[in-house]
Amino acid sequence: MSKVQIYTTNWCPYCNAAKALLDDKGVAYEEIDVTDPTLRMDMIQRAHGRRTVPQIFIGERHVGGYDDLSALERRGQLDPLLV
Repeated sequence: MSKVQIYTTNWCPYCNAAKALLDDKGVAYEEIDVTDPTLRMDMIQRAHGRRTVPQIFIGERHVGGYDDLSALERRGQLDPLLV
C-alpha cells in the first residue's frame, strides 16, 4: 500500500474531513502537524508553494487538499493510487 502523509492543524475542519475519508476506507496515514513553523515550511516547499491545510501526499504524488482527495474518490481514482 502507498504511504499516505497529511499535513494538518488540529483546528482545520478540512483536515478532519480528509482524515475521516481515509479512516472510512481503512487507510493508514502519517499526520504531520504544521503548527511547528519548520514543518509548515517543509510542507509549503513540498506542496509547490501551497500554504493551506490539509496538503495530502500519496507516495510521492501531491494530491492537494481535501477537495482534491474527495474528487478523486468520487471519480473512482483514489483506490488505484492507494495500492
